[in-house]
Amino acid sequence: MVRWTGVLAAIGCLGIAAFQVTLAAGAPFGRAAWGGTHERLPRNLRVASAVAAAVWVLAALIVLAGAGFEVSPIPDPAADWATWVVAGLLLVGAVMNLISRSRLERLIWGPVALVLAGLTVIVASAD
Repeated sequence: MVRWTGVLAAIGCLGIAAFQVTLAAGAPFGRAAWGGTHERLPRNLRVASAVAAAVWVLAALIVLAGAGFEVSPIPDPAADWATWVVAGLLLVGAVMNLISRSRLERLIWGPVALVLAGLTVIVASAD
């Protein structure tokens, strides 16, 4: 069960990474990110989205390693504590999205981050 949970969490992280890539490329989805004040993100937030995409890919690799998948380049000792870090960051992200001024962030990303945090806690707890 932990491995499937890790796969689901990693897919979620990669989905968020893909969304961030679309934002960095200039897609008009800015109302669902970064506070929702821009339809298309300005350059500085597009750069931030590109960095966020890389962070989300790293988070997916960490969760996969934490779930015991050898395909991840993250070493097991690092994955043990890093999975907890990812879970904590997802929980903080859920809270930030749930209190956002952006209705889309509250309705979409708050619950998504909360579910991903729960999945990641399951993976992290499975030592």
